[in-house]
Amino acid sequence: MHLHILGICGTFMGGLAQLAVQAGHRVTGCDANVYPPMSDQLRASGIPLSEGYDAGQLALKPDVFVVGNAISRDNPLLEAILDDGAPYVSGPQWLAGHVLQGRWVLGVAGTHGKTTTAAMLAWILEANGKKPGFLIGGVPLDFGVSARLGASPFFVMEADEYDTAFCDKRSKFIHYRPRTTILNNLEYDHADIFPDLAAIERQFHHLVRTLPASGLIVANANEASLKRVLARGCWTPVQYFDDVGGFHMQGDDVSGELVLMQGTTEISRSRWTLTGTHNRANACAALLAACHAGVTLEAGMAALADFHNVKRRLEKRGEAAGVTVYDDFAHHPTAIAVTLAGLRRKVGNARILAVLEPRSNTMKLGSLKDRLAESLREADAVFCYRHDLGWDANAALAPLGEKGASFADMDALIAAVVARARPGDQILVMSNGGFGGIHERLLSTLAA
Repeated sequence: MHLHILGICGTFMGGLAQLAVQAGHRVTGCDANVYPPMSDQLRASGIPLSEGYDAGQLALKPDVFVVGNAISRDNPLLEAILDDGAPYVSGPQWLAGHVLQGRWVLGVAGTHGKTTTAAMLAWILEANGKKPGFLIGGVPLDFGVSARLGASPFFVMEADEYDTAFCDKRSKFIHYRPRTTILNNLEYDHADIFPDLAAIERQFHHLVRTLPASGLIVANANEASLKRVLARGCWTPVQYFDDVGGFHMQGDDVSGELVLMQGTTEISRSRWTLTGTHNRANACAALLAACHAGVTLEAGMAALADFHNVKRRLEKRGEAAGVTVYDDFAHHPTAIAVTLAGLRRKVGNARILAVLEPRSNTMKLGSLKDRLAESLREADAVFCYRHDLGWDANAALAPLGEKGASFADMDALIAAVVARARPGDQILVMSNGGFGGIHERLLSTLAA
């Protein structure tokens, strides 16, 4: 089968493309900007890429056009497909029918932590001989790729609540029909498609309605939103994590100690390289999900000792002039606060300079702008790139006083950060995009 994928450089569609190639299909694709790191992965898989959405691509005559959810009406190629009556399908629908059908899908859903938790789960299964397939919205360092077909029934799937496609406004995870499901947390996000938290809870309950009675839901015990979802009706056993009376994780960020508890009883002990209560909670969820797939809790804990996280999760990008630069995917205020707290535990009293690009649709719309300053309080200085924002970044950062500043120009932002930096400082760059290659620009300017 020949697939031509619209929006192929997105993490999900790029992963789908790699899975299709591994399954023996011919794949071509296009995107508005053919950009790394996904473009590098795709070319390494031998996938030809086209820049833009020229209607002339209709002449490729694939067996099916696979349409990503970033593609909207008025896209010239999509309009040509519709006018021609050419076959098309959404990415999640194609994946469900050609990759996930008949597999034991382990889905990881939630506002935060999906990528890290899915990577942990895939690694626990891999380290215990399960040879899982996976599609993860990042690049797990232990695998080096974001998607793999696998050699067993098990398939780990990052289950995103974002909408499916221009023609299907249900959440993507509705298509995956997981047997094992992690519900990590649930907050308001995706303001471009959801009017409020209740609308997202409704989609999560649609997911719950598709789960088998022989399956398992691994749910965060501390999330009132998830309890509301499950109270609407649940036909699948629920195992709670992060529950002081049940399964929870203890640990120490300095020593790297990791202890799995059930109530007051110690189940297993290990060490690892990650920090933060959020990552310990992610690990607890991954362990319980892996246990449902046949991995003992003790074996899962042993695997976590060798887990190396995901690119762009508090990833050290380099050091220059005694200043360390980190990269992180954080963009929601909750994730920003958690990331800063994790770095603070790691570096102690060292100064942290936070450099932020509010790039997600939710942040651009300003839905969460009133929470931004509080999420950044752990930083010693804050530099916000206000390009293309529909709200006043300076007003949002005003509660931070002299610690906060915003810049419309990238060069001015970099100059301000470098002028403030001194040996021993930690620069934390946070964005869900490439941020104009700012990490390398900061390092080269510091070195100069």
